[in-house]
Amino acid sequence: MEYLDWIVLSCTLLFIVVYGALKTKGSANVKDYLLDNNETPWFTVGLSVMATQASAITFLSTPGQAYHDGMGFVQFYFGLPLAMIVIAYTFIPIYHKLKVFTAYEYLEQRFDVKTRTLAAILFLIQRGLGTGITIYAPSIILSALLGWNLTMLNIIIGSLVIIYTVTGGTKAVNVTQKHQMFIILSGMFITFFLILDYLPEDLDFSNALHIAGANGKMDILDFSYNPETRYTFWSGITGGFFLMLSYFGTDQSQVGRYLSGKSVKESQMGLIMNGVLKVPMQFFILLTGVLVFVFFQFNDTPLHFNPNNVTKVKESNYKENYEDLEEKLAYINEEKQVVNKIYIEQLQHNDFDNPTLRKQMVALSLKEKELRENAKEIIKKVDTASETNDKDYVFLYFILHYLPKGLLGLLLAVIFSAAMSSSASGLNSLAATTAIDIYKRNVEEKSDKHYVYATQWLTLFWGIVAIGFACISSLFENLIQLVNIIGSVFYGTVLGIFLVGFYIKYIKGQAIFIGACLSQLIIFIIYYFTIHIQPNDSEKLSYLWLNFIGVVLTFIISLLFQALLNNRKKEIIIE
Repeated sequence: MEYLDWIVLSCTLLFIVVYGALKTKGSANVKDYLLDNNETPWFTVGLSVMATQASAITFLSTPGQAYHDGMGFVQFYFGLPLAMIVIAYTFIPIYHKLKVFTAYEYLEQRFDVKTRTLAAILFLIQRGLGTGITIYAPSIILSALLGWNLTMLNIIIGSLVIIYTVTGGTKAVNVTQKHQMFIILSGMFITFFLILDYLPEDLDFSNALHIAGANGKMDILDFSYNPETRYTFWSGITGGFFLMLSYFGTDQSQVGRYLSGKSVKESQMGLIMNGVLKVPMQFFILLTGVLVFVFFQFNDTPLHFNPNNVTKVKESNYKENYEDLEEKLAYINEEKQVVNKIYIEQLQHNDFDNPTLRKQMVALSLKEKELRENAKEIIKKVDTASETNDKDYVFLYFILHYLPKGLLGLLLAVIFSAAMSSSASGLNSLAATTAIDIYKRNVEEKSDKHYVYATQWLTLFWGIVAIGFACISSLFENLIQLVNIIGSVFYGTVLGIFLVGFYIKYIKGQAIFIGACLSQLIIFIIYYFTIHIQPNDSEKLSYLWLNFIGVVLTFIISLLFQALLNNRKKEIIIE
């Protein structure tokens, strides 16, 4: 990194931390600390909701996902707009009417204390893990870039987030996320157009998409019904819908964002804004990854994108084997460049796809893929514990080797800003849930100021927990999918509890508690026996279906137990 990059990165991070700490210092009461005194305008609510979900993982992993697998991942978000509408007009009015600080307060009023506690605990487990991952993601970047100790980086990044989140609470999260989203979107747009500029002069945007399409990267929609296919239109519109419904409707990291809105209407407008912009934003990020793929059709690519793994191999007895593969890849890279240039000329002069050239391109891609798989086998021989999936390093490799001075610092600032925004929301929600749903519910009444201090201390506590989890994390397929998998395991049951509460008055506290516990247990069993996360995505069931299954199980089991309880009461009365 050049001095200019360091200046851009340092100034951006310093501004966010100092601005967030000074702008929001001092909260008079719990409402001010956790709900920003209900003074947040709809535009800030919308940006805050977007920034909470758009973690560093989004901008680190998504382009790599598109580079390897194409645009199909966008189907994951197809259920989001519909989920935003349901939450805006069902969840939000109820939350505002009851004047809750957390989503789980509603469950005690509707069911009982143990159901509220169960939902809160399930949230704390999955969000605690998720927040640790959002801290871990940018640490990977600087660790690979500078060779710094990964644990030290986790501590530094987590500490920066803790500083302003502890002092300012929800208001600090909201005001900093506005600036973070501006940095994020600016950096991504600049990178996108820079990649276009780096492509060969005679290759316009339309022809670049032709090349991507010839290599299967533009296959956006998959209408197949195969449950083993991870991302399809149907899994996105159903499993994705339930995942988004549970994430935005029951996850306190998101609920806390729109509970701070000035009114029901302002909160609704903020969520609808997210529903309108989220899918296009993810499409744009994936398209950036596809353009990186096109760029590497005309430039040399490494055999493996994770520099740490490459270093280990080059220092081992397998060095010559690995270098033989690199030489073979160099020949393939040369052939690819020739074939792609001929393909461009064909498109320019004849305006049609040449099937022979297309077959050559596909054949070369398959050879390249085979070499990469062989390289992964060598890496595993050197270190059996190493993670050979390098999707998360693709975009990192591009920005490190091809961005000009200053822009590298900006892109790193983008990734750090995204990490800080989502981590801050996570810590704020973890502290709020622990303070309101666990601590306050089980101690004798204290002063309002006491609970403000308790929430601040709990923010610090969860910050330390998240840093600790980040320090013991390792790459698990790729990060964006790991976060979604964790959510899918827990969200279905929690969403089922809320939907039963909203729509089925027949079911009471005892039945829903038993139904939720059994549902979660069954989801754990299904996950263990059907979803084996492998680099080649070989699953017996896409993890997206876990959300739908969890909701259905919670509904059915709680209905059955309520019927049994009612029959038992009737028998007792008759006797």
